[in-house]
Amino acid sequence: MTTAVLDTPVGRLRLTALGGAPGGALARVEWRPEAAPRAAPGGALAEAAAQLEAYFAGRLTRFSLPLAPAGTAFQRRVWAAMSAIPFGETRTYGALAAAVGGAARAVGGACGANPIPIIVPCHRVTAAGGKLGGWSGAPGAKRLLLALESARGARRTLFPTEGAARSHEIPRHPRP
Repeated sequence: MTTAVLDTPVGRLRLTALGGAPGGALARVEWRPEAAPRAAPGGALAEAAAQLEAYFAGRLTRFSLPLAPAGTAFQRRVWAAMSAIPFGETRTYGALAAAVGGAARAVGGACGANPIPIIVPCHRVTAAGGKLGGWSGAPGAKRLLLALESARGARRTLFPTEGAARSHEIPRHPRP
């Protein structure tokens, strides 16, 4: 496993990849507000950092990265369904539950267990009635991410969609 730290508008993130360059895959994105050493990322980490920077700069609306999240088959279905939510849109826990064949509470648990937030956009999942619902990331980050994507409020386009990357799927990589 290799790690890198990236400062973003939603806080300092630690990126963790499995495998070495060039075939590594992103396994975790975690909020790390404490000071941390910054190593120059390579392979999957360099690509993840570049795509996150492009996302926050408004040049990317869809991530295209090799991913290796650890989770159950149900969690993977939920994460794949979350990844299909278009930039700037939201879905409710109930709508996702109907799409993956589960209960809204179980979908909420899978959202909370998402090891790759932002890239697997759990921030796009909200409670019924337009409430934000739970969030496992940094305080205020869900609201900021939704605002960045104009998914709430006036739906003003802050970031153009041109230059969007290809879609990604949740791969079924075994843990090393």
